[in-house]
Amino acid sequence: MEISTHLPFFILLLLGLSFVGNSLEQISRGLFPDGFLFGTASSSYQFEGAILEDGKSLSNWDIFSHKPGNIKSGENGDIADDHYHLYMDDIELMHSLGVNSYRFSISWARILPGGRTGDINPAGIMFYNKLIDALLLRGIHPFVTLNHFDIPQVLEDRYGSWLSSQMQEEFVYFAEICFRELGDRVKLWATFNEPNVVAKYGYLMGTYPPGRCSAPFGNCSDGNSDIEPFVAAHNIILSHAKAVYNYRKHYQSKQGGRIGIVVHAVMYEPLKEEEADQKAAERAHAFFVAWFLDPFFYGDYPSEMRRILGHRLPIFSAEESKKLKHGPDFIGVNH
Repeated sequence: MEISTHLPFFILLLLGLSFVGNSLEQISRGLFPDGFLFGTASSSYQFEGAILEDGKSLSNWDIFSHKPGNIKSGENGDIADDHYHLYMDDIELMHSLGVNSYRFSISWARILPGGRTGDINPAGIMFYNKLIDALLLRGIHPFVTLNHFDIPQVLEDRYGSWLSSQMQEEFVYFAEICFRELGDRVKLWATFNEPNVVAKYGYLMGTYPPGRCSAPFGNCSDGNSDIEPFVAAHNIILSHAKAVYNYRKHYQSKQGGRIGIVVHAVMYEPLKEEEADQKAAERAHAFFVAWFLDPFFYGDYPSEMRRILGHRLPIFSAEESKKLKHGPDFIGVNH
């Protein structure tokens, strides 16, 4: 599998049909270069099920989704698509579609039910080993996301989730286990999927775990929307940087993989061609996308955020900025 070494490179997941004018044209693989990845994607909580099976502990989403009023439909991911039991059937479906990559996330609570102070769960490691081996047998490249929103509930109880700098060491330890146990076959790693969404909806709006917010953004029992989203984001960004540093130092050269991060991105355009509107669009971009990307290229947050937030925005030390500016091997964009 050839992977570009340019920084950053982008992985695009495309549908097989496109609209050109008023006509519908079929897209063939011949239109794309060798090594282009056509894939499917999932997240552990939304897909696996098996909520407490084979040693897995409860995740923050397991707890959050069972609290009345948190999920509009009252549903939860206890069973979801039952991928934990039906993964071979799912792989056959993917193979029948002709895709050559599958991006999935690892359930942190399935690997480390009690966090880094507890034992590694061998059944959790075995599940992902079997999944990866089965994918490769079908010619499907595993693209592994280390964290797609869900964390062990024990860490939320212990630290207040991403509000504590201790979460950085928890994540680095979790990532280390995944690199060591799975990295001989995984050539594409994403540290986090949409961390900007976690910060916004978990700590600003309060509609995702841990459900923290304050007025006027939401009506949560706890939280401070003026400060906590930026603290949580800071710990996630540094967790990424430390995990990337560890991967490059100990695993990348011998395993031959690439590691990056995936953000949620939307397009902001000024309502009118006026300076105030243009600056508003720039601020919106800075506070949602550049918030998580600027540190990886410039070693700091966007200047707009520094100017507006002042002391509410955490500071990177000189050593942290140095590690951040090594940058990810790729940037993934969910758009």
